Amino acid sequence: MILSTRDLKVAFGPVRAVDGVDLDLGAGEILALVGESGCGKTTLARTLLGLVKPTAGTVSFEGKPLDYRKLKQYRRQVQLVLQDPLGALNPRHTVYDAVAEGIRIHKVDRQAGRLGRTDGGPQGDEQELVADALSRAGLRPPERFFLRYPHELSGGQRQRVVIAGALVLQPRVLIADEPVSSLDASVRGEILGLLLKLREELGLTVLVVTHDLGLAWNIADRVAVMYLGRIVELGPTADVLQSPQHPYTQALLSVVPDVERTEQIVLKGEPPDPARIPSGCRFHPRCPVVMEACLTTTLPVLTPDAGHHTACLRVG
Repeated sequence: MILSTRDLKVAFGPVRAVDGVDLDLGAGEILALVGESGCGKTTLARTLLGLVKPTAGTVSFEGKPLDYRKLKQYRRQVQLVLQDPLGALNPRHTVYDAVAEGIRIHKVDRQAGRLGRTDGGPQGDEQELVADALSRAGLRPPERFFLRYPHELSGGQRQRVVIAGALVLQPRVLIADEPVSSLDASVRGEILGLLLKLREELGLTVLVVTHDLGLAWNIADRVAVMYLGRIVELGPTADVLQSPQHPYTQALLSVVPDVERTEQIVLKGEPPDPARIPSGCRFHPRCPVVMEACLTTTLPVLTPDAGHHTACLRVG
């Protein structure tokens, strides 16, 4: 596995944002992490990036626990793609400078106009690397975009610049936080197609953080459904979305357009305060099929291995 967590917990005072997560990302895999706003998926993504240090548990890269003293080296391998490209790009920087920023931040040594690296980082002339990254992100010919500013680009083009800025360091993993949520419907398919193409061409591993199960269906190999700090259902995309086992997953799917369901499932109330997680099954206050045992039975953290797993007492 290229990226893994074991019993991962992240707390901000009494708030248990991530409360026990075991997760594996295989090399070349696309995994969709889905759930409502506030379920902890963005905190989990930030912890995988090393931006948040876990309260307990571990993050491992290529089988080795993350060394928080060497995060700069790690972040060349694991890059972030943000959901708001306009906010992610400095309006005073040209496209060229925006994409080249990663190279400059990592202080790559230049020798006779070349990038001299011995740590497995990008090799080549800075302009060459920027042009290649823009081209791979679908902005061709890349030189045409070098001197343009973010306000001169469409939303889809800006998102491609953000993706190029991640690709320029030749990472192994991309973590994409709601990568198409701010884009028009006509452009979303193009960006999702680009991520699939990059996986095919570069062997990238991609974690897509999203609230959109339709997006997961179109791009992901596996789906992890998160609720109140924990993964409650995990498995191959077709298994999870065609045969959802957890009542929370069933409710999420019931409101997705074009998904055939007998009736829409409306959950009661709002997700509980993560500072006061309910006893027993954490979903029981909103569950439409709750049993008495759900109020007191604490469910274990889901295993991350292959297969379809569900944290629900009704599933044998």
